[in-house]
Order: sequence, then structure tokens, then C-alpha cells
Amino acid sequence: MPDESIEAEIIATVVGGRAKPTDDYWGGSQSIIRLHPRFPVETVQGLEEFSHLVVTYRFHLVDPSEVHLGARSPRNNPDWPATGTFVHRNMRRPNRLGTSFPRLLRVDGLDLHVTDLDAIDGTPVIDLAPWFAEFGPRGELRQPAWPTQMLENYWKDQHDA
Repeated sequence: MPDESIEAEIIATVVGGRAKPTDDYWGGSQSIIRLHPRFPVETVQGLEEFSHLVVTYRFHLVDPSEVHLGARSPRNNPDWPATGTFVHRNMRRPNRLGTSFPRLLRVDGLDLHVTDLDAIDGTPVIDLAPWFAEFGPRGELRQPAWPTQMLENYWKDQHDA
């Protein structure tokens, strides 16, 4: 491989919303993606026309020793099959990066008000872009039953827990 690592700068920070990560009940959580003040406001010009964002962030509270390479049952539930690191979408990934698709509520200068962002207060944001429907999955979707079972409560409102 030509490059063994990359550098990425933090472009924004999540403000508000959840204070601690949890496995479920992320629905209805509102927060702000606050872009770094070094960016001119023109960097978000036109963003308000979009309903959703694609946000890449760092699981900043995860110690590198918590990264898990190999196979294990999702959420350590023995009812679900052991699957490899790159089958899980959790924080124990080699680069500790997450991707979320929050709804954009409004743009206020360099503050992007969102809901359903499954990142916590203080999370560093590495990148963001508007969601284009044309970049969504093409063709038939398939997945095993366990993700649907595991995520049954993921987007339920935390107040309904």
C-alpha cells in the first residue's frame, strides 16, 4: 500500500444532544454540529436546501485498547452469530470512525441544527456533506435478520424508554 495512514482535521464539534453513548434510543435527540470558526459562512451556503447530512465523526471516548479485531457476537449476544470487525458498525473499529445520517433542521451561521445524530456532545466531526438520494444504495438490499433485531429500539425516542 502506498500510504499506511492519513491525516484528517477536525472541521466541527457536536454540541448538545446526548452526553453519554448508549446502544439504543437515539431518536429525537437534537444537537448542533458547530463548524470551526476558521471556515467562512459561505462553506455552508445552500446546505439548508437539503433534508439530511452525511456526517463522519470520531468515537473520541474510545481508548485504542478497546478496538476489537476479529469475530464476536454483536452486543455480545450469543443469540446472534459471531461476525468480523468490519461487519459491526460500532466504536471498536480500527480508526474509531462513525457515520451518521441526521436530519438537518436549520442552518444558523456555522451551526447546523440536526436531529437523530447518533454522536454525543463533544464528538469531533471529520467531514460532512448533504445526502444525495442518487448516492443511496442501488439494487436489491439484503442483510441477515440479526441487525433488524439488534436495532429494533435504536431510533426510538429516548423518552419512550
